[in-house]
Amino acid sequence: MLVYNSLDEIKEMEPTAVAVGNFDGVHLGHQKLIGETVAYAKEHGLKSAVFTFSNHPRNLIKSSSPVKNILYQHEKAEIIESLGVDILIDVPFTKEIMEMDPVAFVSALLLDKANMKAVFCGFNYTFGYKAQGNTDILRNIGVDKGFAVNVMEPFVIDDNVVSSTLIRTLIASGQVERCKRYMGRNYEVAGEVVVGNKLGRKLGFPTSNLVIDKTMVTPPNGVYVTLCDYNGVRYPSVTNVGVKPTIGKYGKNVETHIFDFNKELYGKQIVVEFLKKTRDEVKFDNVQDLFDQIVRDCREVKRFFDMMQACGEDDPSKIHFSVSEKYLRTVEETNSADQDDESGGK
Repeated sequence: MLVYNSLDEIKEMEPTAVAVGNFDGVHLGHQKLIGETVAYAKEHGLKSAVFTFSNHPRNLIKSSSPVKNILYQHEKAEIIESLGVDILIDVPFTKEIMEMDPVAFVSALLLDKANMKAVFCGFNYTFGYKAQGNTDILRNIGVDKGFAVNVMEPFVIDDNVVSSTLIRTLIASGQVERCKRYMGRNYEVAGEVVVGNKLGRKLGFPTSNLVIDKTMVTPPNGVYVTLCDYNGVRYPSVTNVGVKPTIGKYGKNVETHIFDFNKELYGKQIVVEFLKKTRDEVKFDNVQDLFDQIVRDCREVKRFFDMMQACGEDDPSKIHFSVSEKYLRTVEETNSADQDDESGGK
């Protein structure tokens, strides 16, 4: 797949069928749209292309709240390439582009640069200055300029229109088990393992720590069932997302304990896939209480994996799992004690 990260890099391009959109998350709706683009291109002797922006357009508007990314740019490119796309145009959304009227946007970016003969977009696609362009206007421009316009209807799963906004909401609310239903893969966090405080190792639960990128959407603080991908192998693991309140003041990070694993991972690249949240993060009275809870966390997470194996199911949303009453009661008692302390109670 040819990748262009700047419009200036594009000198000449063969005729294309182009999928347009932000494609953050490259969810199942995006995959269907891109798949239709690739099929059309092959049928009509064209190159298949995806035209997208490397930064979210809303993040250029100062009055808008920042939109956090679901995927890193290289992850997005890898998934798009796996769908059989010939060309990826992934360029910055600039003030100049933001101020183009719809006709200028299509002419300058899609016709002149991408040599577009057919365009594929979602039902709610907008473009041009202040999002003045929509699918009806795109169809009119297509008639005038001589290119085909294909608009995909809403892609619905479980009565929900699949969208990046929906997936961000699921991640941010801790409903990570539902992401695979809409993305076709588990939500994940990737990065280089950094040195932590090594308390987990001292307690007998060595962890691999990832620093959270503030530009990325992340799940709420708590304990999660996870898979840790290292060197092409997926290992069952338990992950804490949070600030380690029991032992001090730390920035939010991702801390993963891999079961039955004894390799040193400092400086290595890993991917942590999130399957299910088991509890909120808790501040314990002492390290011994923390240790006891980690033992319970590991037991619950291993039970989840046993259920997945017994069911022969890899979609975590289909596992009817609830933490044991004893485990839940212990967490609730600790939370209640914390609240009493903060309010001056017992």
